[in-house]
Amino acid sequence: MTTLPGQVRTVAVQVRYFAGARAAAGVPEETVRVSRTGGTVTAADVIAAALDRHDENLAKVLPACSFLLDGVAVRDRGIQVADDATLDVLPPFAGG
Repeated sequence: MTTLPGQVRTVAVQVRYFAGARAAAGVPEETVRVSRTGGTVTAADVIAAALDRHDENLAKVLPACSFLLDGVAVRDRGIQVADDATLDVLPPFAGG
């Protein structure tokens, strides 16, 4: 967590985009900072902050995506996210 005198506490999360999510975001990864206004930061908060940084292309892809938080599947977007965590954004993959 980053804390500077007189500033709001934030959590920095490395968000990595794969396949169609990468194309929609226009970047392979980015650091997203989320304010800790409610005491904790959740996966839903990080996803919303990522959406705020991008256009509607990412908003169209994200509902179909699954997420990994530090390598573990996110089943509840209300899960707490720690500072310096990694959130992977995985669109559905075609097999064959």
